[in-house]
Amino acid sequence: MTTYKDIRGTHIVTVTADPPAPVNGQMWYNSTEQVMKGFTSNPVGAWASSPALNTGRVELGGAGTSTAALMFGGDASPVVNNTELFNGSSYSEVANLNMARATLGAAGKLNTAALAFGGYDGTPGYQNETETWNGSSWTEVANLNQARAQLAGCGTNTAAIGFGGRKDSGATEEEFAGTETWNGSSWTEVADLNTARQLLAGSGTNTSALAYGGVDYHPSTAYKTETESWNGSAWTEVADLNAARYNWQGIGASNTSALAVAGYTGTANSGLVEEWNGTAWTETTNVSDDGNAYGSAGTAEAALISGGNGRSPSASSEAWTAPVTSTVTFTAS
Repeated sequence: MTTYKDIRGTHIVTVTADPPAPVNGQMWYNSTEQVMKGFTSNPVGAWASSPALNTGRVELGGAGTSTAALMFGGDASPVVNNTELFNGSSYSEVANLNMARATLGAAGKLNTAALAFGGYDGTPGYQNETETWNGSSWTEVANLNQARAQLAGCGTNTAAIGFGGRKDSGATEEEFAGTETWNGSSWTEVADLNTARQLLAGSGTNTSALAYGGVDYHPSTAYKTETESWNGSAWTEVADLNAARYNWQGIGASNTSALAVAGYTGTANSGLVEEWNGTAWTETTNVSDDGNAYGSAGTAEAALISGGNGRSPSASSEAWTAPVTSTVTFTAS
């Protein structure tokens, strides 16, 4: 419905300090600074092509930021241990993981400090090995309590959380709800997810995490929209995703801000992206290339996805820039 503000605009008022929460298009005169100011907002984020990996692959791990990232492991047919460092302009190959694996858990806010855990080694064999990255090499550290693949993880290399996935229970393979936290030296089993699933997405920290999407193949295939929030001690179900997908990427710094990127619907790759504001998911700008099984780095405001594209390993990358808001000062010309 058209409002009075839409028809007549916003009055210019005189204030002694900039307003704390201006609306798009609002203007005011700051008498303290003696200047005219206005507020502008671009409500739509954008994806743009970014430099490619040296080795195309799917189901890889990622850490760091959108301009300083680390991508490791993955499936290039066969499974690989390649590690690549991104400096904002190109990827360069650095020291390999000690174990080649894909669908692994990953954590790390810096490309100089990351954690790789679990995954499958291509035999297929589900792994519990954990490795930590110090900026120049990987070191094997304490194992996960439960070997698993297709899990999600987030946090840092000294304070991480891993959850969900697929485990081998002997006679069958099954979805898993187990959650473990990492304190820099060992893993501890904590409260399970409410919904067991594999190929899910995760983002946040080891005390403020989000788990979403995924798939449950037993007793029949079910693609998930369920979202759960972690507060450091328990998982709580919150608002569902708009679209059921799996094998996608979760990106975010906490359980109140996240992106759910691309994925697979069960019949086709999807480029859909949804944004979480702490309460609900909202569809936003799609990635340019529909796909799944990316590696990722960054936050919901500035993100990077690399590789992926399902059964055809890719080296391509895309970078996300969130909507921009800013206060501008008007000057006479």
